[in-house]
Amino acid sequence: MFTKVEEYILDLPEDRQLVIQKIREIILNNLHDGFDEVIQYEMLGYVVPHKIYPAGYHCDPKQPLPYIHLASQKNYISLYHMGLYADKVLLEWFTSEYAKRCHYKLDMGKSCIRFKKMDDIPYDLIGELVSKMTVGDWINLYEKSHVRDVT
Repeated sequence: MFTKVEEYILDLPEDRQLVIQKIREIILNNLHDGFDEVIQYEMLGYVVPHKIYPAGYHCDPKQPLPYIHLASQKNYISLYHMGLYADKVLLEWFTSEYAKRCHYKLDMGKSCIRFKKMDDIPYDLIGELVSKMTVGDWINLYEKSHVRDVT
């Protein structure tokens, strides 16, 4: 289990290191202030820290609120963007833009985008996607989608 981002990246095969590092740089260059880069769930994570959102993640309040995760899986690179799961307009924008920019069909779950072709990763689109939400935007959307009033 890794505790540092650099450890995670260095443990990958060399070709995957390059791709993960490039996506990481794009995320860091486009991420709004307030998110922290961490290792969470054994992958790179970009989260809202407890100092900004003390309630943490509803599934495990000890964890900071997840926003984006990046991982190298056996057969693909996965990018998890929780905003895609929670915001229908953002999802529609992303799927439309992906179709315009990529040669292969989008392989996606609820929040997981799978890149199987390392030479067809839309790096510019990832940057645009990451830049679309501030910490405040994500917290507001998260609370509307997941936090239930228990009064």
